[in-house]
Amino acid sequence: MSDKTLSVWNPVKTDRFLVGAPHYPEHVDESYWERDAERMAKAGFNVVRMAEFAWHILEPKLGTFDFDLFDRAIAMLGRYGIDTIMCTPTATPPRWLTVAHPEILRVDGKGRPMSHGSRQHCDTASPVFREHSRRITKAMAEHYRDNPFVVGWQTDNELNTSMPESFSKATLSEFQVFLAGRYGEIGKLNTAWGGDFWATAYDSFDQVVLPIEFGPTFPSPGHLQDYHRFLAFSTARFQHDQVEILRAVKPSWFVFHNLGGLRDIDFRGQFTTDLDFVGYDIYPMLYDEFQRLGNHAKVQALHLDICRGFSGNYIVPEQQSGFGSQPGFCTLTPEPSELRRMALSSVAHGADGLMFFRWRPAHFGAEIYWMGIIDHDDVARHRYDEAKRFATEMTALAPKILGTYVRMDVGIAGSDFDNQEAHKTYPIGLPSPQDDAILLHQYCYDRGIACGFIHPEDDLSKLKLLYVPHWVMWKDEWTERLKSFAEQGGTVVIGARTGTRNEDNHVIRETAPGTSLSQLTGVRVEDFGRLAAPGANGLFDVMERSGGLVIPPNKPAESHRRERRFKIGNRELAAGYFYENLATDGDVEVVAAWSNRYAEGQPMATSRKVGKGQVVYVGTYLTPDLTAALAVRLFAPVGIEPLIGELPEGVEVTMRMNDDRRLLFIQNYTDQPAAIGGVPAGRDLLTDENPVAGRLDLEGYGCAIIELEG
Repeated sequence: MSDKTLSVWNPVKTDRFLVGAPHYPEHVDESYWERDAERMAKAGFNVVRMAEFAWHILEPKLGTFDFDLFDRAIAMLGRYGIDTIMCTPTATPPRWLTVAHPEILRVDGKGRPMSHGSRQHCDTASPVFREHSRRITKAMAEHYRDNPFVVGWQTDNELNTSMPESFSKATLSEFQVFLAGRYGEIGKLNTAWGGDFWATAYDSFDQVVLPIEFGPTFPSPGHLQDYHRFLAFSTARFQHDQVEILRAVKPSWFVFHNLGGLRDIDFRGQFTTDLDFVGYDIYPMLYDEFQRLGNHAKVQALHLDICRGFSGNYIVPEQQSGFGSQPGFCTLTPEPSELRRMALSSVAHGADGLMFFRWRPAHFGAEIYWMGIIDHDDVARHRYDEAKRFATEMTALAPKILGTYVRMDVGIAGSDFDNQEAHKTYPIGLPSPQDDAILLHQYCYDRGIACGFIHPEDDLSKLKLLYVPHWVMWKDEWTERLKSFAEQGGTVVIGARTGTRNEDNHVIRETAPGTSLSQLTGVRVEDFGRLAAPGANGLFDVMERSGGLVIPPNKPAESHRRERRFKIGNRELAAGYFYENLATDGDVEVVAAWSNRYAEGQPMATSRKVGKGQVVYVGTYLTPDLTAALAVRLFAPVGIEPLIGELPEGVEVTMRMNDDRRLLFIQNYTDQPAAIGGVPAGRDLLTDENPVAGRLDLEGYGCAIIELEG
């Protein structure tokens, strides 16, 4: 097992910046191979990744292995100075395996087994599939043990991205075993799941069922929570099988995984601690298409900051290089110079290695229009030139970049599996903790304020402010960590509903937010209620669209709305989503009070001095206006200010640093020139260390890395 600690401040332990591309020699005639290797070497690539979808080639029939194709491809690349990262090919088991063992296929919530012909169609909880996965992993590891060009391994490929759930017989039996190990006695499970509600109790663990949706109505939140805990457990166990083999065969190999989606993976558990570092696949224009959070630069920054919060710096095994698509969706196409800018943004947010997806596009299959560095016609155009420029820059700057962490002045509590899942089990129409926190992240991003995500168990000392976004599950030891942070001068901001459920997903029997948080904040929640989403016609409007309620035409949704407003400073603002009416202790300052309806004058947000700092409690969810008002009140007193004094719209700024140096990454994510004022004095490492002070001019999609003086 890796000795890697889980901290947002961790750099990847590497002595070089890995740069290259996923490579699929099985997709082209061998006559292309040497030309590919030569062009990769000229581009400055030092590594490729391969074989993640090649189980059918590596083991064409049970127990018969054929490594010849990849041996020759690896040797060809090695002659040009390019190393190889091998992948366990378990995301795409061969057809002979699913014919022999159809029971390993995933089953969806409607009872339909998944089919061969796609990927991730097999159930990682299945003991039979695990056995075969261990066998192919061991055969590959032993074969490549002494190959000097194989330097590391990637486990599987984007685990749980396509479909994390399964309702197969194997999943059911393994779930029952998991629960027996967790609870020991069926009575304890019945208590945890609330078995006396709707007669959902069980007499034994082998009676337990899987929580299908609407069967015909909702399962217990505790049941759902444990099902997703099990999915995370079985995913980590499936990966651990492979990691254990790889480390036993050759301990000097590094081992990582390339995450795409982030579903049903507990990053603070064995999944991450098994690995030397984590990889995140980054497709900014794809996320922008799906998430609609502003623009692809902002979405990329958000995604990477969330990911870095799990365990620190990472590598990017797949970085978008061009147009991407599958039959059901497609991305925008990066314009000239955007490929390099997006790659530099990944580095700015914590990447210590990066591979462009992919070397060349496939001519067949479900991704024929997922473009790579080389085009379909085998011509190297501007994407190749940009990748070459990036690789050359990163190789030269590796001594400056490696060993640094990403600065954060504003921390957002994140990377807690149980809290994200607890929200999903009973959302009551509210944003998830992460979705709420996006407003604060975007506020900071737009203004060039150093912001990111961090777990309360991590080292908080480098922060100036920590925001806890509505974590319903809370541990008393976290309260002590927040208290210590505040005592040393930090500001803690705690959102509504924090601490209101226990680990079984039961509502606590104490007055919210629970004893330890009430003592820390000096507040008690006397009443609460649901509000309309900001900008919506109201809750009834949402229900009408979902089929839950039909409002007569002569009674518009607006007439049902019970808007809540509050005063903060000299401004009156509208609350969104949720409200709490608070009672306070004597040493608590009222920061904001409700200003209408029956609660007029009652506290909405409070502050309590704790040591050199303060703890703020906010009895509602964030809106853009409330986020700005809190920032105006809270940032300046603790020294939170933009990294650059005059940041124009369309420019991103981030800092990587350690005790020896500070690197200011500045990127223009628009196609128009940008003039940036208030830049601290230093030297631009991307332009022969030209001195910079005060003003910096960047062309469209232009970038700078300023090593600051002093």
